[in-house]
Amino acid sequence: MADKTLVCKDCNSEFIFTEGEQEFYKEKGFENEPQRCPDCRRARKQQRNNNNSRNRSFGNRW
Repeated sequence: MADKTLVCKDCNSEFIFTEGEQEFYKEKGFENEPQRCPDCRRARKQQRNNNNSRNRSFGNRW
């Protein structure tokens, strides 16, 4: 297995899907390769975390 160059679906930049990352994905049972570069994955995760904390703070008041 060799490193692969993939293209991020959000920013269209190329990123390397390393052999080690491929092994990790295989061990976890993931069938698909990542579609986002590490920076876009981090930003997306941060956005989800912010949305979740906002939703919790405004929860059901009744």
